[in-house]
Amino acid sequence: MEREARLVGDGTPFGALVAAIRDLRRPKHDEVDPVPGDVRIGGKTCLVTGANSGLGKAAAVELARRGGSVLLACRPGHGGCRDDVARLSGSSAVEMMEVDLADLVSVHRFCDLLKARGVRLDVALMNAGLMPPRARKSAQGYEMMFAVHFLSSRVMIDRWVQDGVIRPSGRAGETPRIVFVTSEAHRSSHVVDFARLGEFTDYRTKESLKYYGISKQLLCMYATELSRRLNPGDSVEVAVHAMCPGGIASNIARDAPALLKPIVDPLMRHFLQSPEEAMGPAIYLCCAEEAGGATGIYLHLMQRKSVLPAAADPENGARLWEASEDLVAKSRERRERSDDRVGTREKPREA
Repeated sequence: MEREARLVGDGTPFGALVAAIRDLRRPKHDEVDPVPGDVRIGGKTCLVTGANSGLGKAAAVELARRGGSVLLACRPGHGGCRDDVARLSGSSAVEMMEVDLADLVSVHRFCDLLKARGVRLDVALMNAGLMPPRARKSAQGYEMMFAVHFLSSRVMIDRWVQDGVIRPSGRAGETPRIVFVTSEAHRSSHVVDFARLGEFTDYRTKESLKYYGISKQLLCMYATELSRRLNPGDSVEVAVHAMCPGGIASNIARDAPALLKPIVDPLMRHFLQSPEEAMGPAIYLCCAEEAGGATGIYLHLMQRKSVLPAAADPENGARLWEASEDLVAKSRERRERSDDRVGTREKPREA
């Protein structure tokens, strides 16, 4: 088991694929039951990031089918997804909202819109993810997976709590939920360097899984620390959970080298789960009554597990929070400078 965990986070993408296939085929006993089809979430407002494809789209369809009002937070260029989700779910309570999670200015403007509209989220499924074959920079110069998986989530949730988009509540049935889609790759042996958090590091295909695992370790660490900070007492005010859906035949490998795509795509479709098969843990954490009265659950497939000890360590969580606070502050400053430039361009000329 430990050998396979190391393979997922420390090996090659092909090794990770093999480990995912083995994991799906290993006999197991589910520790949580699937949410019955007749469980409804009518009146709940749900937001799903990366809802244009894969697990995010499948979960969005299911949340809408169960009666939720669903906001699809997607990169620009996926307008047709709204009609697909509405058609597949049979619900018209579906809306597309564009946001580029690799651009923190876009993230802040998205948060501004939610605040201006008075949106109150009951469920936030933080699903968006990617694994590029080589290092790419985000709009602000961060490594892309660090920006999309961790930093954009940190910025958004900070804003949502501040703006009242997420409102802590200990009343049964009213506790908001935040669910992070992460990965067993977070169990890699790589240690987070908090002193260099956010610094861009170049890498090639052989190291892509290493940095994917680090970004997911940061996400698990953040989820655990967020749960502590939003629930300081005995009662659960915000249910914060994380999950790994297991291997999915999704488009996360969309950036794979062209030579490998004819091999990787058929392997994934044949051996891995479809998004609809893989969405069970996400739907459990978003919809099950018991998941709304608890916090800090981590599911791998439908099994309860503990996150990597380093990700659960309160000292590490505090260090991550403090180190990323500076990055959040910088994102606000960049947003303000961007707004100032827009205001200057739009200011009418004097006669």
